[in-house]
Amino acid sequence: MAADTDSNIRAKVWLEPDQVEALRNACYDAEFASYLQQRNDAIIALLYDAGLRVGELVQVDVEMLRAGRSELYLPAHIQKDYPNDSSPSAVTMGLASDTSRTLNSYLASRWKDTEALFPSRKADRITEQGVRYMLHEVAEAADVQPWKVDGSRGDAGDVTPHALRHSVAYRMLHEEEGNTLYDVRNRLRHRSLQTTERVYDHFKKV
Repeated sequence: MAADTDSNIRAKVWLEPDQVEALRNACYDAEFASYLQQRNDAIIALLYDAGLRVGELVQVDVEMLRAGRSELYLPAHIQKDYPNDSSPSAVTMGLASDTSRTLNSYLASRWKDTEALFPSRKADRITEQGVRYMLHEVAEAADVQPWKVDGSRGDAGDVTPHALRHSVAYRMLHEEEGNTLYDVRNRLRHRSLQTTERVYDHFKKV
């Protein structure tokens, strides 16, 4: 599978919005346990909205959702990088209304009451590998073939949490009006704009 780390080279794998929607729809296929379906949908929705790294996602607690679950508070200690170059800082991120609704629906009926936002079958907190495995299974069910930097199409094994993070940048630059690489930098919380430029310069519209 593709690596789940930020890199100084261009983003190699990403999904377009309709492919992410296909992933979310596939969460409700009968092959997946019914009590995990909403959780998996909520994981994908939050990754694709907030652009979290998988290591951040698994550390999110329920209490970090604020303002009717329309905001996500990320304390400094769970973040890999920070939105400024001088010192670590907590960040509050606004969430899309669809993400907020998805999270509220999930939390209203989840099968396990845990401090962690996303538990697993056997533990009170899902692991990074658990998230990767879930995405692989859902991508197989959805038959999603992500885009690759050379213009070819990937397969289900290429659909990782970091591919969804790249997909946030693609959406912001191609599907939403007015965004710049600076806006992508702020959403993805890169340490510097130069990192954003190295990874996503090829996403800019020609």
